Amino acid sequence: MSQSPATRQTPRARPLSPHLSIYRPPITMTMSIIHRITGGALYFGTLLVAWWLIAASTSQSYFDFVDGIFGSWLGRLVLFGYTWALMHHMMGGIRHLVWDTGAGLEKHTASKVAWATLAASVVLTLAIWIGGYLARGA
Repeated sequence: MSQSPATRQTPRARPLSPHLSIYRPPITMTMSIIHRITGGALYFGTLLVAWWLIAASTSQSYFDFVDGIFGSWLGRLVLFGYTWALMHHMMGGIRHLVWDTGAGLEKHTASKVAWATLAASVVLTLAIWIGGYLARGA
């Protein structure tokens, strides 16, 4: 049975989800997304560490070549980012380990711990790099 055009009802417009300009993602969601991104970045960074170790076991000239790349401003920037990704991923893993015990799951506490994860990753990264430069004497 077909309805005549006069008796057809026009569909009502469906409500739209809040747009990203209106909706502000919670810090726990943001840190979860960054945790996944840093996990992916660690794959790339681990390849760089493996390249450096292979160069160290190959020859002095090849090691000097790779070390020169890592010692450039771009190489140091990439290594700094790798260090931060490693620290952030580690702190996120510790956060999830604590959550697995059932502690800190309240919304307010989880948000504070997420901010602490970010702050700790920055502080640890800076501490590692400052300590490295102090140990190197440069």
